[in-house]
Amino acid sequence: MSHWFAGRRLVVATKHQKERVIAPLVESALGVRCLLPDDLDTDQLGTFSGEVDRTLDPLETARQKGRMAMDLTGCDLAIASEGAFGPHPHLFFTAADDEVLLLMDRKHDLEIFVRVISTETNFAGAAVATEEELLRFAAMTRFPSHALILRSGAGQTAGLLKGITTYRQLLPAFHALQATFGAAYVETDMRAMHNPMRMKVIEAAAQKLIARVQSHCPHCDTPGFGRTDVKTGLPCGLCGLPTRSVLADVYRCQRCGHTEERSFPRGQAVEDPMYCDFCNP
Repeated sequence: MSHWFAGRRLVVATKHQKERVIAPLVESALGVRCLLPDDLDTDQLGTFSGEVDRTLDPLETARQKGRMAMDLTGCDLAIASEGAFGPHPHLFFTAADDEVLLLMDRKHDLEIFVRVISTETNFAGAAVATEEELLRFAAMTRFPSHALILRSGAGQTAGLLKGITTYRQLLPAFHALQATFGAAYVETDMRAMHNPMRMKVIEAAAQKLIARVQSHCPHCDTPGFGRTDVKTGLPCGLCGLPTRSVLADVYRCQRCGHTEERSFPRGQAVEDPMYCDFCNP
């Protein structure tokens, strides 16, 4: 890795303390020296609390953060992330934390990114009319170790208060909203420094990114050689016909285009007949 990264400065493009989990890992694994940008306002690209709408997709948002951080510091190496919260793409009625983590290297004109989707999140929101309802929501979402947000109603900015981490903040703010609006809306504060569960997912993404960076193309030695696609058709263990299950992972180098297929990535050479469209239509 020394040829690519050792001894270089790397800026972590964050204003929400993500460097706490990212910096120790990448410094140890890649030999870089991490720093933070001064006055980096990533909120202009969108906020979880809705004051600023995010207009770009998560990867492009992370890319913009990295560019801003490199421009501010003069570094040519950056890591940036962007998270999104909502229903899991495959598990109905389950909330998910979807994190993108991106390494940008202007010196080598290289980008490497990973994505982690986790159900380990407290993401939630609810209208609350009584203190009892509020306290029940707080307990369910791991308050006070995980911060809350209060406002007059879902998506409203009236009475908005973020980063609530004590009952001394929470209860008076709720009663003030209750007196004015008759109820309040409470939700989890998903900014990384206020949400340890999210910070754990970002840490997992950093570990995954390091593994991707340390995977080099066998043809040109460029970092970031990883899975870019899958090939379906794993044969049914009963009838032998191809199923929709993954037969091989497809790896591709973004620099030279070298491609490899790695068969049976899930450790099985045949699929259970229950997943076969012929045996179990």
